[in-house]
Amino acid sequence: MDFETVRVFMMTRGIDLGVKVLGAIVLWIVGRWVIGLITRLLRAVLMRNSRVDPTLAHYLGSILGALLNLLLILAILQVFGVQTTSFAALLAGLGLAIGTAWGGLLAHFAAGIFMQVLRPFKVGDFVTAGGVTGTVSELGLFGTTIVTPDNVTTIIGNNKIFADTISNYSVLRVRRVELTAKIANGVDATDAMNRLKAAIAEIPNVAESPPPDVEVLSFTPEGPLLCVRPYAHNEHYWQVYFDTNRAIIQTFREAGYPTPETPLAPRAVT
Repeated sequence: MDFETVRVFMMTRGIDLGVKVLGAIVLWIVGRWVIGLITRLLRAVLMRNSRVDPTLAHYLGSILGALLNLLLILAILQVFGVQTTSFAALLAGLGLAIGTAWGGLLAHFAAGIFMQVLRPFKVGDFVTAGGVTGTVSELGLFGTTIVTPDNVTTIIGNNKIFADTISNYSVLRVRRVELTAKIANGVDATDAMNRLKAAIAEIPNVAESPPPDVEVLSFTPEGPLLCVRPYAHNEHYWQVYFDTNRAIIQTFREAGYPTPETPLAPRAVT
């Protein structure tokens, strides 16, 4: 290795390169901080306006953040002397892979625009979208963030959501709780249903309209299977769900109902 050549390079070009790298690092750190500040201020201003939906505020913030990040990257390339025309030519030369990836991003972006127009859900709604069930926390530029009931933040591409079935549980006032209760053969089904209806009426936050459904759902070898279906608001869904299960157990225990058992098959006589 020619140390003299290295020394000359460091004296002539190394310092200049080091200054550019340091400047790029500083520009990136400061730029990212400024971008975060601007997007937060925009969302805060929009959220204060009662006429602007929170979902739209998050979406506009995501668009502004993406544009500012692109400008920041171009500014850093300018620090190293890379012209925007050269940068565009470099991207074009990367070929089919980038084109395919960009096409996917455009699909997510377009789906996000359509969701803003059609409004199948908004921030705070409890939905099933893209195969994920939870509360919508943000509708972003390319993806939607949903927090699942087990407190896991999940990001789903907008195109996947828009191309799939969307179930919004927050549109209607109440939601039905789906439960079943099995009684043994020989137990009076009418008596069991009346007892359950009385017990469900005592559960807090059960909606009065529509009234709870308690009916015979099907028949099994162990005994009739009852459907137990109270209605509740989304905020109280799981409380009503678990309280109804406890009410079923307590009601059957107090009534002295026997435990359903599978009848034994008769033995073959040899």
